[in-house]
Amino acid sequence: MDLKKFAQDKEILITGGAGFLGSYLCEAFIEASAKVTCLDNFASGLASNVDSLKDNKNFTFVEHDISKPIYFENKFDLVMHMASRASPFEFDKYPIQILKANTLGIWVALGIAKKHGARFVYTSTSEVYGNPDPKFVPTPETYNGNVNPIGPRGCYDESKRAGEAFVVAYRHQHGIDTRMARIFNTYGPRMRADDIYGRALPRFIDQAQKGEDITVFGDGSQTRSFTYVTDQVEGLLRLAAMDEAAGAVINIGNNKETSILELAEMIKKLTNSTSKITFHPLPEDDPLRRCPDISRAKKILDWTPKVPLEEGLKGIIEWFR
Repeated sequence: MDLKKFAQDKEILITGGAGFLGSYLCEAFIEASAKVTCLDNFASGLASNVDSLKDNKNFTFVEHDISKPIYFENKFDLVMHMASRASPFEFDKYPIQILKANTLGIWVALGIAKKHGARFVYTSTSEVYGNPDPKFVPTPETYNGNVNPIGPRGCYDESKRAGEAFVVAYRHQHGIDTRMARIFNTYGPRMRADDIYGRALPRFIDQAQKGEDITVFGDGSQTRSFTYVTDQVEGLLRLAAMDEAAGAVINIGNNKETSILELAEMIKKLTNSTSKITFHPLPEDDPLRRCPDISRAKKILDWTPKVPLEEGLKGIIEWFR
């Protein structure tokens, strides 16, 4: 894929552009000679993530909550809606803001795309699958999910599902060129330091480096599929740029399952930690397995993850240190 050929001189809006993934996409598009408007209200994004771009003439930062209407004079060619809190520890603290970002926010973002005739990319989540039936693991995009709408994760899971419905509606009713990514457990530098309370991977690293107990929920047999940030960004760029992806919903994630206990043991080893691994009650509705079927990503995007988990962990452990 020739990203520069696609991006050169295009106007791109990235909501949540100061976030973990959004900031990498801002950098990639700027490097490919696009003009990028980064919109963020710093609910979960960080100004430091885009500091390196602030003096670039092709970069514009707008501090704004995307769930509220906003007017732009410049004409966008691509809108990428990435704005939403996504950490499990925030589901209890900020459920209304999460619901707004993925319903009102996507409505505003789609309205901008409609007005400008722009291509639209929505970063959805593997959480739309809920706790999948084991016979649907690896999980294909055709699986409709097993989600608890009134559970502690409902604000995120169901608002993301509603966001997908918004995208489909705007495609059908207004003919917008849309595409959606269902993202699986991405990790790497720029993960938020305070996410140790919501996500296992940064929590394990923090505990191992401090010599504290590594706290595993349940018996650790539940699985996740960890995707290094460079792989995830490559998949999202392909989804945005390739004509073949029009109208598609595509899993972008690593198809290698790793148990949470395996992850804890790997981090303990890589940090040379003396921490003990302890076990605690499993949170309500915590998915027991998470692994994508990436057949569509391979076929449509010519994409597969490249960074092995151990290699990626070495990089993020050093970054956290």
